[in-house]
Amino acid sequence: MKFRRHGTSGTRSTGLSGLVSFAREVTRGNPWMLTVGGFAVAFLAGYVVAVLFLFPAPIFASEKSVPRVVGMDTENARASLESAGLAAGEVETVPHPTAGRGEVVWQDPPAGVEVPERTAVLLSVSAGPPRVPVPDLAGYDVTLARALLEAAGLQVGGVENTQAPLPRNVVIVTRPPAGTTLAPEAEVTLVVSLGAPTITVPDLRGLELDAARIALEHAGLRVGTYFARASTTGVPGTVIEQNPAGGTLTASETAVNLILARRGVY
Repeated sequence: MKFRRHGTSGTRSTGLSGLVSFAREVTRGNPWMLTVGGFAVAFLAGYVVAVLFLFPAPIFASEKSVPRVVGMDTENARASLESAGLAAGEVETVPHPTAGRGEVVWQDPPAGVEVPERTAVLLSVSAGPPRVPVPDLAGYDVTLARALLEAAGLQVGGVENTQAPLPRNVVIVTRPPAGTTLAPEAEVTLVVSLGAPTITVPDLRGLELDAARIALEHAGLRVGTYFARASTTGVPGTVIEQNPAGGTLTASETAVNLILARRGVY
């Protein structure tokens, strides 16, 4: 392309030197135009130097489509963004009720948006489900303690009974202990009082199973587990051992385990 002046013949170069010469001719004899033209030429020259030498870059950056990285782990998300000509920006860690730890749950800009090359995509990464602290249930009735535990987002995994100087059916402690943080719906064991050991366990040795059961029920106790074992001294079907032993103090409704005699070596 060439510039042609009206009223004169010939053409002039459009290079930087040509522009400078053209500016000189336009501003010749006009001091104001000389000042404006000089400023314009200086600005143009500085811009050309900056673009070509100091900051070489295309005038219009190429556009890239943001890939979907939600659901990926952090490393794969970074690799996907870099392969698309983009970059992973700030990574924010947030709790999430279902996503596993380290999984991308949000991105900004979202997938499918056209952005300039090397744009940083912000990522929100799951820290896993929120943790639930075990409430302090000591001193509560077991029924109320169960309701409080479930209201906190946990479950009763089991109930263990033990003698304690507390009223019957009152929670003594939990396993794990109060204040421990667990995943939602995790199980907690309640350790519950059987009451103070005020009942004397009767001596059941020599009694048959039904007679031993009746004796325990009259004492406010109950039969626990029982099985037969070979014995050369005991009468078959009668109690030869018990736990707790006869004469021991225990709490109401305590289970007494029995071993019955049977004939034979095995």
